[in-house]
Order: sequence, then structure tokens, then C-alpha cells
Amino acid sequence: MTAIAKPGKIIAVHLNYPSRAAQRGRTPAQPSYFLKPQSSIGATGGTVERPAGAELLAFEGEIALIIGEAARHVSPADGWSHVAAVTAANDFGLYDLRAADKGSNVRSKGGDGFTPLGPDAIPVDGIGQGDWRVRTWVNGALVQEDTSDTLLFDFGRLIADLSQHFTLETGDVILTGTPAGSSVVVPGDVVEVEVDAPGAPGAPSTGRLVTTVTQGEVAFGDFGSEPAVDDLQRVEAWGSEAEHAAAVAAGRATPLTSGGRGASEASVSRPGDGESRYGEGAPTRPTDGEFELTDELRGQLSSVAVATLSVALRKRGYHDIFIEGVSANHPGDRIVGRARTLRFIPARPDLFASHGGGYNAQKRAFDSVGAGEVLVVDARGERGTGTVGDVLALRAKVRGAAGIVTDGGVRDFDAVAEIGIPVFSQGPHPSVLGRRHVPWETDVTIACGGAAVQPGDVIVGDGDGVIVIPPHLVAEVAAEAVEQDAADAWVAERVAEGEAVDGLFPMNREWRERYERERDAAASVAPTVADSAATTTDPEATAEAPR
Repeated sequence: MTAIAKPGKIIAVHLNYPSRAAQRGRTPAQPSYFLKPQSSIGATGGTVERPAGAELLAFEGEIALIIGEAARHVSPADGWSHVAAVTAANDFGLYDLRAADKGSNVRSKGGDGFTPLGPDAIPVDGIGQGDWRVRTWVNGALVQEDTSDTLLFDFGRLIADLSQHFTLETGDVILTGTPAGSSVVVPGDVVEVEVDAPGAPGAPSTGRLVTTVTQGEVAFGDFGSEPAVDDLQRVEAWGSEAEHAAAVAAGRATPLTSGGRGASEASVSRPGDGESRYGEGAPTRPTDGEFELTDELRGQLSSVAVATLSVALRKRGYHDIFIEGVSANHPGDRIVGRARTLRFIPARPDLFASHGGGYNAQKRAFDSVGAGEVLVVDARGERGTGTVGDVLALRAKVRGAAGIVTDGGVRDFDAVAEIGIPVFSQGPHPSVLGRRHVPWETDVTIACGGAAVQPGDVIVGDGDGVIVIPPHLVAEVAAEAVEQDAADAWVAERVAEGEAVDGLFPMNREWRERYERERDAAASVAPTVADSAATTTDPEATAEAPR
């Protein structure tokens, strides 16, 4: 085994395990990072303090890489060769301070003892980067287990990426992300993390890295950010509403309240704010960089039919993107916006008692949906009760939501229609929510009308129904649909002139060539007709000259 020297830099990856990404309901396209100070390092057998006034101290068992030969501008294929040894790490953090840090994690993860390492380091000679396992125990119970061959970004890629920006020096430590199962610990809990290579000769292990949680007594001063949490942070820190409820029942967690403990809604970022609402600051959608639903894209999507968009998606292998069985409460309504999600589970008296009252998931969803967003509700296709009524629909409208989609029923149907917000549903039903549902959790991956929906997906609806577009496909699908709609409109003009549809719909070579000539001719004179056409965001202008 190798002794662990104090590193010059400690670099941590925000999100890297598919199991954690699935738990969070979103997957980054590229790795992102934060730094931890040297003073946060701890050793096995030590303690970590939950500061006075803080509530949500969470553990994260991780595989830590120790750099051997310095790395600068290395390739992903060569990155692993710059690792000398591997050890265990626990990346402790305070959810109470994440809103103040806005993704930097300086205060939330930089506390003394917040980065225990060890107890031993395993030389990597003869062991591959996919051969490692990390496990975490709390009070003797196994709570995390995963392997490095599942990573979104393997170790070589992390080193190559970081070495583009600065030199990784001998002894630097990289924390490579935590798998699913991270949760809150309280004073008196004992957390153990072990990294091993069970398939390597001798099955080398770091041994268990042991840390005991203690309670701090020194309160934060009023000259800096103080701990602040709300119900959303509580649920995220514990892992889910069910896990939080179990912790409350065991006397380990604070019950949910309507107001939280001081964090306003604005202080908790939502998906799309440039950092994850969970403090894991990677882009949180499968895109090439951070996706933005610009006014231009929104205009393009609003100008084309859902049917046309669905054809473009099917060409790319996306067949199950249609939310089945829903229609608009106003004929002619359209919606375009990014998804926020709300999940219901089947009704059960004890679960409704713990989750159905007070400031439940349904109320939190309608209180947090943002301007231009679409709230998508997973009601399991159960139309035998209402899933939204007039008060909640009004709340969504006042907040500027683009619309609501539910694969369940709508209560107060006529009143909701009068409010004026587009609602796509399976129709009216007078029963209250508790007849069939328990409001369970928000902003997770859901199924609505048979389609998978992730927070941040783009939702488009019209008279034909509602579809889900993955963010990384929006720009190309919108452009293709605009072009296809323009071609279909041209075909309709020819049919109106008396042309037969044979060979025209769909267009054969002769008709296609004629269409393209006329399209290109119109595009070539467009700048002389209106100089402003070059800068307009009018979707009809952008459709004149598709490429």
C-alpha cells in the first residue's frame, strides 16, 4: 500500500454515475467540477462536524484518484497512465449552504474534515480503470455500491479534460463522483467508505475509511450566509420523499413544512439555471453544452404541427415520444415549453396520510413552475379522478407557465377552461385527488401517457396531441419540421390549383426539383424585399430558405 501525502489540489466531479443520474432524473453531457480546500482533508477514525444551525449534512462515498506523473494536455487514452494510486474518499456536504454557494460548493463542501481520505492507497499497476468498486456503510448498513466500469466519464477522460485547463501535479487528488444512495447523516452516525478491486490479484482494498458525525456548537455569524433549507432541499438531501418520510418516522429528520426554514423559492435554483438544483453543477440535460429554449426555437416549434415534429423524431429512432390519450381543454390551444414534472403513485391510506396533506408534492410543483415551463403530471393514465383543479391551474397561470399536461383527469373542468391556461388531459372528472393518487415527488423522470419525460425536456402540444423532444434534438428537429411544413404548404397550394396528388404527395423527383427551384428563388429575393428579414425571429422568415 501507498501512504497518502497532502495534495496540492483536490478536484471533485459533480455527477458521474448513471445510478446517481437516474436518481436525479437527468444526465450531464460533459463532466463538471469544483475544488475543495486542503483543510477539508480528514483521516480514518476522525470526526466530521455538523455545524450548529445546520440540518442536512450528507455523505458521498467516492473513488479518489491520486496523480503520479504530472499531466498537461494529455489524451483520454493516456489519462489513466498518470494515476499512481487509488484511495477511498467521503465528499461530505451541507445542503443548508448550497443555495448560498450557487454551485461553487466553497462553503457547502469546504468545511474542516469534509474530505476524509484513506486509510490506504492502492497502486494501480496492473489494474484497469474499470476494475474498481466503491461501497459505503452507515451505522453498519450498506447504503452505496457501484463500480467504475459504469461511469459516464471514465477516469482517463476526466484527467484529459482537467489537463486542458491546468497542470495536474503529482499528489493531486480527483474525487470521481458518487453513486446512488447518498443521504443525510446526523450526529452519532458512523460512515464507512471502502474502495477495492475485487477482480484484481489479491483483491486489494483501501480498508474502511471511518468517520463519526458530531454536533457543532459554534453558531454562524450574521456577517455571512447562514444555513437555510426548505422542503425541496430536505427531499433532495434524503434522496426522495419516501426516504425523507421514513427518516421523519425514525426521528432522524425534520418534517416537511409549508415555509421551510428560510430559503425562499428563488434561492433554490431550478433545472436550467446554469447549475443543477441539487448543487451538482454540470449541465443537467443530454445536450452539447447547456441547452436554452430561445425565443427563436420557441417560435419555430410554435409554427409547426406536432405531427410534423413526430415524423422528424421517428426518423431519428424516437418512436415513443407521444403522450397518448390527452387533448386540450380549448380547441386550437398550443403549448411549447420545458418540462417540470410531478409524479403521483397509487392511493394508499397510510401513504396519503404521510404525503397527501400539508405542503405536498402537488402544491410544491404548482408553486415552483416557472415562466414558459410546462408542468407534466404522471397520473399513470388513471382518468378516474382529478389531478388539477381551478386553484392550482390559476397558480400555474399566475406564475407564467406555458401549460399543464396530465394523463389523468381535470377537476373543475369548466372553471379551469375559463382561467385560460392550456391544459392537456384525459378530460373532466369530479373526484378529488385522494380517490386514486398520492402526490409523491417532483422534478424526476416520469412516464406520462406512455412517454418518458425528464425535467428540462421540451414539450410541444397542439390539436393532434403532445410530444416530448429531448433537448439535444430540438434545434435540428425544429429546423427540419419548419422546412417540411413549408413543403407541405407548397403541396397544398398545388392541390388547390387542381393538381392530382399522385407524384405530388409525397413529392417525386420532378415535383421536388420544382419545389426547390421556387423555394430558392423566393429566398434569393427575400433580402431585397425586406432588409430586416436577416435579423427577424419570425418563424415564417426563418422557414423561407432551409438548408
